[in-house]
Amino acid sequence: MRFHFLLALVLIVAMSSNVSVRAANDNAGQPLVLVANKGDHTLGLIDPNAGRQIAAIDVGGVTGHEVIASRDGRFAYVPIYGNSGVGQPGTDGSQLAVIDLPSRKVVHTLDFGSGVRPHCVLLGPKDGLLYVTTEIDQAVTVIDPGTLKIVGKIPSTQPESHMLAISRDGRRGYTANVGPGSVSVLDLESRKVIVVIKVAPRIQRIALSIDDRLAFTADQSKPQLAVIDTASNQLRAPIALPSIGYGAAPTPDGRWLVVPLRGAKQVAVVDLHAMKVARTIDVPAEPQEVLISPDGRAAYVSCDASKKVAMIRTSDWTVEKLIDAGPSADGLAWAGK
Repeated sequence: MRFHFLLALVLIVAMSSNVSVRAANDNAGQPLVLVANKGDHTLGLIDPNAGRQIAAIDVGGVTGHEVIASRDGRFAYVPIYGNSGVGQPGTDGSQLAVIDLPSRKVVHTLDFGSGVRPHCVLLGPKDGLLYVTTEIDQAVTVIDPGTLKIVGKIPSTQPESHMLAISRDGRRGYTANVGPGSVSVLDLESRKVIVVIKVAPRIQRIALSIDDRLAFTADQSKPQLAVIDTASNQLRAPIALPSIGYGAAPTPDGRWLVVPLRGAKQVAVVDLHAMKVARTIDVPAEPQEVLISPDGRAAYVSCDASKKVAMIRTSDWTVEKLIDAGPSADGLAWAGK
């Protein structure tokens, strides 16, 4: 009897394990909107279909501002920046947290070896490597996500290289250097800086058009978007905004650029054919970052002071839903299909 009991117990445990593994694998591709909640040091998981945050994962009692997901939607990567604002006094983060999304826990941590304030993280579209801005090093650090080893560094030659955009062919990177008000153009293949473009006294964030022909960064001294021609690396005529801009993201059809106006509690929609603002949309206080869904049907806007993510329907540019998130909601990423 004891033998049969133990055999049954082993079978139950094995079946439970298989169910858990299947569940984890099934959930790996579940579409999620990821949001870095700076105020409570969590990564929020938003179900875009239900329009609500379904989980908040503690990333270790430290602050991550940005996030990216692996291509299969299984893992999220959160650089641990520290408790300061860009260029301000505070702690210098030195780690990258790796979160397993199906199990909803931190499973790995990469240590950069010193305080480098890692901030923006992107996945190389061709090589699959992770590219992380490391401000104190004045560089972009390159990481192999398979081994979690640092495999290179690309100098920006500028302080406060805060955000990064990568061309869709994976050959060029563009850093927004906040305090210097410049953009560093990087050759990601040879891992060197090509040119540094002076833009304004101070800038914030950076985005590329869908065809990679234009780069956009928000001038913080006046309400306008600086526009860079990526073929010549020269400034073009700026785009006037109703208020100081912040982040930006293009729609997949290449027609629109969605720009948070942080101080105005609005989002501007720029017509990239006419190169001017077509409309503004009211959102909760301090809109930060924009994420466009892969199908282009929705724009998600994190609203820092409001603990909200605004879901905007792009068919008529109306706020469809305000989703409760964590305090100081900031970086956004899409996970899954």
